[in-house]
Amino acid sequence: MHTLLHQFRRALSVTTDHLVMAAAATSTSSGTSEKKLNKLASEKSPYLLQHATNPVDWYPWGDEAFKAATEQNKLIFLSVGYSTCHWCHVMEKESFENPKVAEVMNEHFINIKVDREERPDVDKVYMTFVTSMSGSGGWPMSVWLTPDLHPVYGGTYFPPNNRYFGRPGFTTLLEALAKQWATDEEKVRRSGTAILSVLQKSATLASPVDDDRPHGTEVAIKCLAQLANSYEPEYGGFSESPKFPQPSNMNFLFTYYLLHPNMEDAKKGRDMALHSLNMMARGGIHDHISQGFARYSTDKSWHVPHFEKMLYDQAQLVHSYLDAFLVTGEQRYAEIVRDILDYVMRDLSHESGGFYSAEDADSLPTADSTEKKEGAFCVWRHDEVLNLLDGMKVSSDEGSDVNIAELFCHHYSVVSAGNVDPYKDPHDELKEQNVLIEHGSLQETAEEFSLSEEKTRQALEAARKKLHQHRLTRPRPHLDDKMVTAWNGMMLSAVSRAAVILAEERYAERAAAAVQFIIKHLSAPEGGKLYRAAYRGDESQVTLGPHPTEGFCDDYAWTIRGLLLLYKSTLDQQHLLRAEALQEVQDSLFWDDKDGGYFITQAGDPSILVRLKDDQDGAEPAVNSVAAGNLLRLGRLLDKQDLLNKCDIILKVFGDRLSKIPIALPEMATVAVMRSEPTSQIILSGSIKSKSMKELLGVVHTVPHPNRVLLVATTDEGAPLYDRNPNLIKYKPKPSSVSATDEAATSSASKDGTEEDSAKAYVCCNFVCSLPMSKPEQLRERLDNAFKASAAAE
Repeated sequence: MHTLLHQFRRALSVTTDHLVMAAAATSTSSGTSEKKLNKLASEKSPYLLQHATNPVDWYPWGDEAFKAATEQNKLIFLSVGYSTCHWCHVMEKESFENPKVAEVMNEHFINIKVDREERPDVDKVYMTFVTSMSGSGGWPMSVWLTPDLHPVYGGTYFPPNNRYFGRPGFTTLLEALAKQWATDEEKVRRSGTAILSVLQKSATLASPVDDDRPHGTEVAIKCLAQLANSYEPEYGGFSESPKFPQPSNMNFLFTYYLLHPNMEDAKKGRDMALHSLNMMARGGIHDHISQGFARYSTDKSWHVPHFEKMLYDQAQLVHSYLDAFLVTGEQRYAEIVRDILDYVMRDLSHESGGFYSAEDADSLPTADSTEKKEGAFCVWRHDEVLNLLDGMKVSSDEGSDVNIAELFCHHYSVVSAGNVDPYKDPHDELKEQNVLIEHGSLQETAEEFSLSEEKTRQALEAARKKLHQHRLTRPRPHLDDKMVTAWNGMMLSAVSRAAVILAEERYAERAAAAVQFIIKHLSAPEGGKLYRAAYRGDESQVTLGPHPTEGFCDDYAWTIRGLLLLYKSTLDQQHLLRAEALQEVQDSLFWDDKDGGYFITQAGDPSILVRLKDDQDGAEPAVNSVAAGNLLRLGRLLDKQDLLNKCDIILKVFGDRLSKIPIALPEMATVAVMRSEPTSQIILSGSIKSKSMKELLGVVHTVPHPNRVLLVATTDEGAPLYDRNPNLIKYKPKPSSVSATDEAATSSASKDGTEEDSAKAYVCCNFVCSLPMSKPEQLRERLDNAFKASAAAE
């Protein structure tokens, strides 16, 4: 990184050496612009539409903008963000809505606005430049480009004027760059060419040093050590502040523990994950009133978040809390899963089955307010809580009445002066407000008020319901109703898994609706390709917009992951066939035949100067991490060595990074561990619709083991798994195995659309299998014993 940073700074020097000095000699132009619709008004992206009335002459990313930059010989100002981004709103209000700033932008630049969720390919190229240049990145992202799209300068949020020592304001930068372009265009162009060269070099991963993939155990040990070094023991998480949930870390820690439950480092990893999840659930990052989790916390105690809620966070955290539930058996983790899914199914769901992208951090405090404030929908004044809960009481164990308002304020740390640190509130938007946080446990609150834990729980639940109803009278934050394919696949995987682990039919129904939405609205009618996103249209219809964007690699990878988990929860092999078909399309569009691994983007778009491979698991896991896991699972399920070979190639391509800094790729480290560990099979034989099959399946999903392959031998003659795994046909149920009683039950049950038979389970290693088991308790005992035997062998 230091070498790359040095290269970028050298390439940038022709532009930046004189930037601050040139800025000092400039002054802001005066003038006004008439407010009117700009070229973003015809777009479908909620983020672009937010800027459609700016006085800035915005263009969407595309040929019209590029042609204008070339013909007018102007630098391009590229602004990338998303509709629920708080600091994007701040920069819009301060700069893009300011007629004087807009006048400078319109006079000297071609201005392009990009939704990073619609065009992750554009975002990735220029974010790579910004982070390599400055050491950090984020949104809004601000980048200046030559007319041939070469970056010359960039950053994230810029204040409108020179507020901070050593950091020029946005207007200063605009005027300085415009002046440099006017006075020494060739030098700026050379800078852009040099920077592009560095970008292209950075996009090439080092070739594997040998033919062996990195050893999973060595990768795991190093990843555990690096996570332990970054772990913050007081409040959990893997940084001081700001704090992000980082579910990929949790996934790795739980997987390694389940594979090695007796190893001390694995136990420590489990405890780090559980403590982090506990503190997150108690913190302000968790919406205690209306459910779900915010994007991240600004402080180390998970207290004050940026309040936007992203679909991809909800989906990944469902898996984290499901894992916590499976590891501990504690119902409180299952309740948090239900909490997240209640929020998603209520507030982020389209009636046709799709999932919306996000809810905003900012909203109007009251209906007659003119300015939005961050967190206005979520925070509480002390007197407001007292008034809303006035008169609500619960009887203590000593026979006296306890005021529920007092109980609630104690439990959630609500105080009259507000509980937000002013240093975490730079714009005084949260002054005298409270962000709910549980500093004490339910047991401690119960003891404080001489109540039973059950009475305390019921009282707090009644108070939360009352506050939720009041919150619904407030102006709602903006909803980003864009339905991104990757995130819909991610949520499909989460709700599919929750359906079978928690044995709740409503989640199974929601998963069925979600997969039908992807098939109907996000899939091209021919060729098997995916689109990037759909949008809510008039009267809640679904539209792809005037110029649909084809899917990116993550759209395929996450949809495949969703289909694999839907197959695992339903045993419907049609989902497996769809996953296999999508994998073939993904391979044809994104696989690097020369060096291996997946590019983020397809070839052939001249506006994407560099095809990149993401090498870090961030807010979302890198696409190669997700794809490697899919290839491993599909290869084992379908007995396809070519898929396993591709998984191995990915591990080799990223082998240097996995060997040195696996903490950067914990999701891929998980795959490396699973690839190196022995695997087993569970074969379920019978009708997938039968009650007995569902009971056996429930056992499989509640006795966790991350490295098992679940196969089904059905009564269907054309079941695809028989072709892929010829050994499986030995376990196909025979008609004679169904007794007369079973036949009667089947006949009776068929009237209401179900089938009853006696399903059987086999636990196998390399298709050397146990005797068949038909009772759930038999299977549970067998799996428990296998888990204990594995642990004892360490």
